[in-house]
Amino acid sequence: QVQLMESGGGLVQPGGSLRLSCAASGLTLDSYAVGWFRQAPGKEREGVACISAIGDTTEYAKSVKGRFTISRDGAENTVYLQMRRMKPQDTAVYTCATDLICRLDYGMETWGKGTLVTVSS
Repeated sequence: QVQLMESGGGLVQPGGSLRLSCAASGLTLDSYAVGWFRQAPGKEREGVACISAIGDTTEYAKSVKGRFTISRDGAENTVYLQMRRMKPQDTAVYTCATDLICRLDYGMETWGKGTLVTVSS
């Protein structure tokens, strides 16, 4: 059974940093594109970052480019989202997902359950 499990969410002050993890069981993340999505209360889901299966090409939403970094650790079968210079508008439930290719605009095949990130003083 394929499972994606996010961790690392929590409360952080504006300007602070947080690192989210997406760990997988039942599949090898290296073979898939992995994306991070977020959804704030009352807002539509937004594709935040994605790393491709081949070549580890990355793409980012304009709202996070230069502040967030997506990376993968094959040995740990985990993908990370490093978030820096965080803003209150980054507050959302963050969810990772996998597919054969990055599909930040349309959603991806397999989803985790999400982890809550709150940016507040």
